[in-house]
Amino acid sequence: MRRDRQRLLDILEALDSLARIVGGRTETGFLTDEALCYAAAQRLTVVGEAAARLSPVLQQRRPEVPWADIVAFRNFLVHEYFGIHWPIVWQTATDDAPRLRAQIGEILLAEFPG
Repeated sequence: MRRDRQRLLDILEALDSLARIVGGRTETGFLTDEALCYAAAQRLTVVGEAAARLSPVLQQRRPEVPWADIVAFRNFLVHEYFGIHWPIVWQTATDDAPRLRAQIGEILLAEFPG
């Protein structure tokens, strides 16, 4: 489905942007830079929004990806912005996002070759 392909590409683009935001930074440097924190949160929001719009068929074929958790994190960032715990955003951006990027890349190759 073309729609799924485009959403997966949107996720990759957001994750690549996120990698540039946190790349070469320390956790302390990130946490003391409000603009970086909000930039990272925005990119993670895009990831969650695109994941929420993937077809249930694709999500079911790829249960190794924690789709529900990704969408839930997006919802938290959007609706609980006064309660954001920035070290969790850092951890998500530096630990979880690279793994997700690899998974999304593999899905694109398998589901939409060529």
